[in-house]
Amino acid sequence: MSNLTRREFIKTASLAALAMAAPVEVFAAGKTDADLVVYGKIFTSEGNKIVEAFAVKDGKFVYVGNKAGAKAFIKKGKTEVIDYTGKGLVMPGCGNGHAHYSAGHAFQAVGTVFDKSDSLEKLFAESIPAAVKKARDAGAKTIFGSGWDRNFPPDFPYRQQLDAICDDIPIYFADEEGHKGMANTLALVNAGIMSKDGTVLKKEMRGGVIAIGADGTPTGYLSEQAGTFVRSFLDNEYLFSIDVVKGLMPKIEQQLHSEGYTMYLDGFSTYFFNTNFNRAAQEMDKAGDLHFVLGLTYEIEGWMNPDEALPKAVEAQKYASTHVKTNWIKLFIDGTVESGTGFIEPVYNDGHQGSINWSEEAMTDITRKANENGLTMHIHAMGNAGVNRVVNAYVNGGKDEMRNTLVHVYGVIPSDYKRMAEHNIYVTEGMLWHHNSDELKNFLLERLPGDMGEKGFPMKSYFDNGVVMSSHSDFPALVGSPDDPFGIMEIAVTGLFYKEQASKPWWPEELITREQAIESLTINVAKQMFLENERGSISTGKYADFLLVDKDVLTCPEKEIHEAKPAATYFEGKKVFSA
Repeated sequence: MSNLTRREFIKTASLAALAMAAPVEVFAAGKTDADLVVYGKIFTSEGNKIVEAFAVKDGKFVYVGNKAGAKAFIKKGKTEVIDYTGKGLVMPGCGNGHAHYSAGHAFQAVGTVFDKSDSLEKLFAESIPAAVKKARDAGAKTIFGSGWDRNFPPDFPYRQQLDAICDDIPIYFADEEGHKGMANTLALVNAGIMSKDGTVLKKEMRGGVIAIGADGTPTGYLSEQAGTFVRSFLDNEYLFSIDVVKGLMPKIEQQLHSEGYTMYLDGFSTYFFNTNFNRAAQEMDKAGDLHFVLGLTYEIEGWMNPDEALPKAVEAQKYASTHVKTNWIKLFIDGTVESGTGFIEPVYNDGHQGSINWSEEAMTDITRKANENGLTMHIHAMGNAGVNRVVNAYVNGGKDEMRNTLVHVYGVIPSDYKRMAEHNIYVTEGMLWHHNSDELKNFLLERLPGDMGEKGFPMKSYFDNGVVMSSHSDFPALVGSPDDPFGIMEIAVTGLFYKEQASKPWWPEELITREQAIESLTINVAKQMFLENERGSISTGKYADFLLVDKDVLTCPEKEIHEAKPAATYFEGKKVFSA
């Protein structure tokens, strides 16, 4: 210690011990001149591994390791070098395991998005008349929109009020979640709910509600499958044509890249009951105009004949291409627990049970046939009893290697975790849903039995039981909630939403670590989409999809995670977004 003070000696020894305790592993795919070399704090999503550098050649990682090793891949005048040391975190591009960017952007392009805060009075006095005028001026054959408050009552005379504003063009407005809708008389007539003379032809629908007023006629309020049934009779080709889709795709891509997403699975690609989204995406990809990986689901509704719908889903696989994946079928087993349509056990405190769209036997049969045809099941399941039925169908009818997936999942019967892990059943969970305002908490405590009102949307239990859980935002269904990965990540870690003032986290036992949250946003989405051998982590041989994040979300204060943004997003080694 002749040339070192005691403090300097202790500091030097501590750093050396730390380096030996956590060595940086080095991976290389063979010496080559790289197109790009990046230095910094790099979270690979390969376990909890952090490295110092990577090199990229022809759109793929050819080296992942330490800074000294990366220097060997640099050729002066050819290799771009980015030193991001101390500027934030470098991490894989994120994925969204279930969202509706196609429908969300279509709402704005061909319809109207209402302000969730609009009261019923304001909605009908101002917002809806403005939406009707907008549609008439555009020569619309259908008036369409979304965003009204999901808590509006079913017994309000929506149909009659809409008719007073417009009775010569079909109207359908979805709520903020997309699970309910309001329609005018002409829309109900076109769907066969009513006849032109006012005779009621249909009052009930499996898995949905056609609200009936005191006069014995529909109020125009439709929930779950009743809403999708009426929407299927709209002029969907007008609303969502090939040209409309191609005009929307650059906007979708811009949103994804600016938020840090390089892959996503569209949760209802046939929302407008055509395959125009599929076809347009394939055409754009083949033209070199698609710079993210897009997963497509073909939805089969509870009112459809599955023997007729399933062959159409199989046929839709013809739209697959390099960046377009078409191998999912979407179903709804129930509704939402918060609205009282989720299928739960025990039943709701008022004695009612939620909606159920399919029998277990039907789901098992569809799962068997879908898996045999190379299609993976992607089922909306919220209530614990609904989840149990889907797990039974997957276990009894599915193939484990198909990664059949549960979507959203409010509650799980504890014994189902083990079965999910044993049969390779995946979950894409809304990590951003793991927060509740005090007002909503009190509402759920009144409505739900036992401790179900204070325990919903598990996360940690999936990790503890070996179930692969990916993240999704369900955009634009949850108006006002974050869509970006870092807003979602903060909620998953803290249980609190930075825009709401809840008194404490909701179900804190289910909160996850920052590393687990990033895994759910990256490699686990890649696994869900069968992409883990080529994307989702920073590893040699994989495509170089990565982010330069302007904050180190692994170490910054928890309440600052949501402030993080991509300074740059790279897809296959090319910068596709820069702040």
